[in-house]
Amino acid sequence: MKMLDIIARAGRSLRGAKARTLLTSLAIAVGAFTLTLTLAAGNGISAYVDRLVQSNFDPAELIVGRDKEVENTTGAPDSTPKEYDESIGNLSLGGQGSMQLKQITDEDIRIIEQLDYVDRVRPNYQINADYITRPDKKRYTLSVQSYNPGQKPELSAGSLPSSDLAKGSIVLPASYVRILGFKSAQDAIGNTVDIAAQQSLNEAAVREFIANGLSAQPGNTPEPKRKVTTYKIAAISKPSVTSLATVGMPVLLSSNDANEMYDFISAGTQQYGKYLYAFVRVNGAENKAVANDAKKKLKSMGFTVMTSQDLQASLQTIVNVLQSLVVVFAIITIIASIFGIVNTMYISVLERTREIGLMKALGTRSSSIAWLFRIEAAWIGLLGGLIGAIFAILLSLAVNPLLTKQLSLGEGNTILMHDPLQIAGLILGLILVAILAGWLPARKAAKLDPIEALRTE
Repeated sequence: MKMLDIIARAGRSLRGAKARTLLTSLAIAVGAFTLTLTLAAGNGISAYVDRLVQSNFDPAELIVGRDKEVENTTGAPDSTPKEYDESIGNLSLGGQGSMQLKQITDEDIRIIEQLDYVDRVRPNYQINADYITRPDKKRYTLSVQSYNPGQKPELSAGSLPSSDLAKGSIVLPASYVRILGFKSAQDAIGNTVDIAAQQSLNEAAVREFIANGLSAQPGNTPEPKRKVTTYKIAAISKPSVTSLATVGMPVLLSSNDANEMYDFISAGTQQYGKYLYAFVRVNGAENKAVANDAKKKLKSMGFTVMTSQDLQASLQTIVNVLQSLVVVFAIITIIASIFGIVNTMYISVLERTREIGLMKALGTRSSSIAWLFRIEAAWIGLLGGLIGAIFAILLSLAVNPLLTKQLSLGEGNTILMHDPLQIAGLILGLILVAILAGWLPARKAAKLDPIEALRTE
């Protein structure tokens, strides 16, 4: 019997027991449905993670520091007390204590800048500005960051240079346009705003206060200096679904302005000229091999390094772990459905014992009979895979718009992304699983004695 004849005959046999075939297929369809959705969710989240990293990090930049926590991508930070060092600073964890971090210094940055493979170095300025305002307007809180020439924020007005911002210019978030009295984003371009920064109390001021007996008399309390700087608005940034900002979009300053503001705020303190880490742009580091080579060289100099590829892999690992948990449950469902296929095929063998005996008496080979039942099992796997995949795709089409809106992912970003090759591979895998499930019943059918089979009532 030819294989095409076996496939056709197996299909006719299953059509003769439609209800049993459908119920058995539905068991495997549950696993197919879960796996299809899991793969789609993994694709969507992975694509979002890629856009997240690309939108917030220059792929050619390395994050370089002096503390091992800079390159920690595997778990919680190490809270073990460290040996005292003047370059160690404390990072506040918001009511959960603080974490000691060895910091990178201006001298370290000068050393890195002299390396022939380094394009530029951007210290990570931790800037705590006081407020932003305009004449006759209220004061508003803000967050401030240094502009990254390698990553362009989404704009609603204005334009950005190919390199750093011009000194004295800023990128203002769209949320400040109306409250600062501008009619529109375009109206704000070219106008100015005032940003105030307050100098931290230095050790000399604190010692003087203590020497005066901790008196709270007017004029005796140390007052930190405040500096108000006027900046020209070069562009208006609009919210981005891939932004890592957690407290609103930051005001972006040029590297020179960020440096001046940070130096003013930290002047006279232990933080002056020290940074948690620096962004080091390496020529050609978009290539993973180049990035890893630069990472190796910097680590040999005593620095700790994390590449954008490391960060991306770390985020992807979290996605993979969550995805694997769901896959395990789906596989358990498929394993359970295997017993359903075995049971169905055994019943089919028992019901068709006389048919099998007649086929053998007419000269059908045992291998052809075995393959007849294996192909029947394969049809069940194919039907179950198709049912599960189709329902998963239909559900994705229905819920994707809701998930996008609920999670504020923005236009063009979806959580459930189906890959036709993945679905085809999944269905093929289920067919193979079904064939394996039907192997023992098929073997039983192939070994039946034709004379005994024909005597069966």
